[in-house]
Amino acid sequence: MNIKSLVEPKVNREIPELSPGDTVNVSLKVKEGDRERLQQLQGLVIGVRKGVDGGSFTVRRVSYNVGVERVFPFQSPLIQKVEVLRHGKVRRAKLYYLRKLSVKQSRLKERQSKVSISEQVVPAQAEAAAMPATSSQEQQE
Repeated sequence: MNIKSLVEPKVNREIPELSPGDTVNVSLKVKEGDRERLQQLQGLVIGVRKGVDGGSFTVRRVSYNVGVERVFPFQSPLIQKVEVLRHGKVRRAKLYYLRKLSVKQSRLKERQSKVSISEQVVPAQAEAAAMPATSSQEQQE
């Protein structure tokens, strides 16, 4: 018997594909008494866990020299929006070592965006594509 067949997680569509090292801005619905408001949390994704229950991601930020971490489930209805502000260049799946470092030491370099071969245009091809095509009869005259 497979547990995946019994419970199918309902993943929140407002959450894009995340990876460790991404700097994100999470908008979270917070209920205070009888009113609701959106709370923003901007921080670094230090871990992504995927599993049968839908998984979760951990966001860390330093506020007033105190490190604060929060774990968000991917299927939480309280998450309104997740914006990826930048992609950090990392070589680990879990960035727990950043907990020991100072804020300045824990800064990550930005990852270069990968450009596919189809997006790279050779200058000669770009000029040929910009010029309108002429018929063979016009070229002979």
